Amino acid sequence: MAKKKKKKPRVGLPTEKEIVAAMKKAGRPVLLRELYHILNIPTSDRKEFRTLVKRLTKEGKLVHIKGKRYGLPEQMQLITGKLKVHPDGYGLLEPEELKKPVVYIPPGRLKGAINGDKVVVRVETPTRKRPEGTVIRILERAKKYIVGFFYRGRRVSTVIPEDDRFPFEILIPPDATKGAEDGDMVVAEIVDFSPGRKIPEGRIIAVLGDPEDLSTQIKAVIYKYELPFRFSRAVKKELKEIPDEVREEDKAGRKDFRKLLFVTIDGETAKDFDDAIYVRKLPKGWRLYVAIADVAHYVRPNTALDKEAYERGTSVYFPGTVVPMFPEKLSNNLCSLNPEVDRLAMVAVIDFDREGNRRQMKFYEGVIKSHQRFTYNIVRDVIEKKDPQARRKYKRFLGMLENAAELCRLLRQKRLARGSIDFDLPEPEVILDAQGQPEDIVRRERHFAHFIIEEFMIAANEAVAEYLTEKGYPILYRVHEPPDLEKLKEFVDFVATLGLELKLPREPEPSWLQMVIEMAEGKPYAYLVNTLLLRSLKQAKYSPENIGHFGLAPECYCHFTSPIRRYPDLVVHRALKAALKKKKPPYKLQKLEEMGKHLSERERIAMEAEREALDRVKVMLMKHRIGEVFDGVISAVTAFGFFVDLFEIYVSGVVRLVDLADDYYVLDEKNHRLVGRRTGKVFQLGDLVRVKVKDVNVSRRHINFELIEKIKSPN
Repeated sequence: MAKKKKKKPRVGLPTEKEIVAAMKKAGRPVLLRELYHILNIPTSDRKEFRTLVKRLTKEGKLVHIKGKRYGLPEQMQLITGKLKVHPDGYGLLEPEELKKPVVYIPPGRLKGAINGDKVVVRVETPTRKRPEGTVIRILERAKKYIVGFFYRGRRVSTVIPEDDRFPFEILIPPDATKGAEDGDMVVAEIVDFSPGRKIPEGRIIAVLGDPEDLSTQIKAVIYKYELPFRFSRAVKKELKEIPDEVREEDKAGRKDFRKLLFVTIDGETAKDFDDAIYVRKLPKGWRLYVAIADVAHYVRPNTALDKEAYERGTSVYFPGTVVPMFPEKLSNNLCSLNPEVDRLAMVAVIDFDREGNRRQMKFYEGVIKSHQRFTYNIVRDVIEKKDPQARRKYKRFLGMLENAAELCRLLRQKRLARGSIDFDLPEPEVILDAQGQPEDIVRRERHFAHFIIEEFMIAANEAVAEYLTEKGYPILYRVHEPPDLEKLKEFVDFVATLGLELKLPREPEPSWLQMVIEMAEGKPYAYLVNTLLLRSLKQAKYSPENIGHFGLAPECYCHFTSPIRRYPDLVVHRALKAALKKKKPPYKLQKLEEMGKHLSERERIAMEAEREALDRVKVMLMKHRIGEVFDGVISAVTAFGFFVDLFEIYVSGVVRLVDLADDYYVLDEKNHRLVGRRTGKVFQLGDLVRVKVKDVNVSRRHINFELIEKIKSPN
């Protein structure tokens, strides 16, 4: 009888594909020891293999079932995905595999899972159009902390989450209240939400304070989005080793630009100055100097400062405050180009001809001195309004500012001619009173002085990106993919209801979008068209692959000009320093790929947090304006009413159908309008209306309007 041939032990761990293939071949759930045998795992590798299996189980690629067996989800009617919980209590599972259908989960089958959790669901009625299921395992909690309102009871206290996607109360034992007062806004941590419990138990980890206070609302956003807002001991220790001012030895070997009339131009309340500019007229054109704070000199790779900045990814700006990427010692002092002090900078020197074409570019590690801190409004008074008093006061800088204005006009004209998109959307500015509470929200003024800085920063970003690309240094590009044609088709159909007839382009082109913006300019619906067009675009991101920037339309583009508040800019600075010294690139492509994903995600989170903080301010303001009348435009139409964006104040609210007492209104979804059954009266996208603030729900952030009259239709 022939001897059975013994398998040779494999070298290295199996891949995920090999594990899945082996389990499919087995055709049943298997024990861990069976997997050792099937995949021929040697004893020396089994500990590492167990770790791999645990990771795959945590990710939902494998499922650990009773009897210590492992199975494949798809062979057991199991689906892994992200849970979305509706305010009414039911859940919808969005599967990780795109081809699988969304699964409906009744309220009683959530088994302690909450909105955003990554879960495994067993599908129990797969034949229905929308399958139903039950949560059998929570793989990953989406939320560590929940922001809510504290209510003290005689025996037990509760926290009611402010987010209505958490349709439950949290019980707080007497010894876990952390001194919270009735009605306080708090942060709770769930400590027990086991499948047998209908109501979770938790503890208070932070008392935020009075919900009517702006600082309380900002803290709520910080906790909700889990923004790191405290610097570690290691960071504080490193800060002590960094000098308070620029030392003489730090200036050694750098090009000295201190005699040039560099200036900073920023907003009235700015405290961190990333950039300074200087423009000189040449016989055949202009020379632009853009100096950017040399953060990389002080923040070395893999230090505590560097690691914490990377985790944050970006500074997050709220009304009256900021969660900075770097501590104040760097962001507001040593790495801020403050007036009349020496500062280390990376300096881009770019020559342009009379037509605004770039002729040459050079980059330096330099030392500069800002000779004046200008605000946008002062520059406007000097350049546009030609205010005699302002021009006398800043006579020393007149020539330089005139040069800057002339070059800006050329660069802007050239950029728009190549198809770069220039959205004219109002940016909100929150006005705070003496106590730091919101007083008003106004449209942030954008005038020619803003264009000067915008154009020069774009020029510097393009120049650095092209230089490092030519030199072969991998960097994080700022990329913006073209929109999907399907999205543009939706937009074209959408604006047709406004009377704007457009022909869909064969391929998405920035020039087509710019043409649409120009067509809508000056029309009552211009704001709406700009907003809808912006929503049809993809979001810009960071990537080591240069796939272009659709919105700005350059050959290649990166972020170089704000290393105080954006980590990708610091990455580019390090690459530029290495290139200037002919050293090896500081980052490999694989590392940059990972960084690009993380930093793009951090940017998205920051944008969402800033948007929500603004929404909270709007509600706080409107609570004190109940009964006031405003004009606005219908910005969205739904089955329950229509949304109105106000003109005078940067706020949006809803007119509900229940408050339209003159008729029964039916949604005409195709034409984005509500039509009265009896009267035939129409409310459609783009209509101008006059409304009164009816009521405001601060905790739910709802603003309800009452219709006074329809002013006119967009057509």
